[in-house]
Amino acid sequence: MADTSRPDHLPNLRADRQPPHPSWLPRQRHGTTPQMIGRYPDFDVLESKDMWDEATRKVVLARLEPTGPLRFFTPAEEPTLRAFCDIVLAQDHEPRVPVAEFVDAKLADGQLDGYQYADMPDDRDTWRLVLRGLDEAAAQRYGKASFADAEVPTQLALVDQFSRGRLQGGTWSQLNENRAWSVCMRMTLSAFYSHPWAWNEIGFGGPAYPRGYMRLGGPSGPASVREPFETRGATDEDPVEMVQEEGY
Repeated sequence: MADTSRPDHLPNLRADRQPPHPSWLPRQRHGTTPQMIGRYPDFDVLESKDMWDEATRKVVLARLEPTGPLRFFTPAEEPTLRAFCDIVLAQDHEPRVPVAEFVDAKLADGQLDGYQYADMPDDRDTWRLVLRGLDEAAAQRYGKASFADAEVPTQLALVDQFSRGRLQGGTWSQLNENRAWSVCMRMTLSAFYSHPWAWNEIGFGGPAYPRGYMRLGGPSGPASVREPFETRGATDEDPVEMVQEEGY
């Protein structure tokens, strides 16, 4: 595991201003995490499944079932969807949380968020336009057949430009780019962090019903407020403080 006290651990002090590859994290020893790395290598949230009520257990365990073919996105859109989900979540090898499938199912079933920006199209249309716009930008700016066909550095550059509202013209003229980024990332992140493998990665103890929590409002300090079912992380750095130090 990398020494996170070194200054080159912080992206703003690294030559390429990019965070280190997540492989600096410990190898997962118990349970499953995305790419089998994580901050809590001996934690498996599924050991608590017998403490959940039947309805909760059914919902959570269903997320581990094999996924079927996409129902909303077309075969032509699928490669760019998968490439986008992988690059924004740094999932570059198996096991992966099936984010593309989760996003596809939500859109296919019309399970939207219940609100929509006034200057934006329906979220389903937004996703299709974003994928088309990424393919256009990959072709026009980098000479690639599509976003999915681009090398990882090119995909990272395009996603960075998208996040900063710097992809303009063509399909992008039909979207408020900043809001489109928000729509796509909100759905992508909610899909990723709904999965037990992601919970293992961050040490989340899963549903608290009907077990509940015991240490609310206790003395300060990570050791004193840890629940009995929680484990200590392999590193002591506070991730919130690390992000603030990095200037994000």
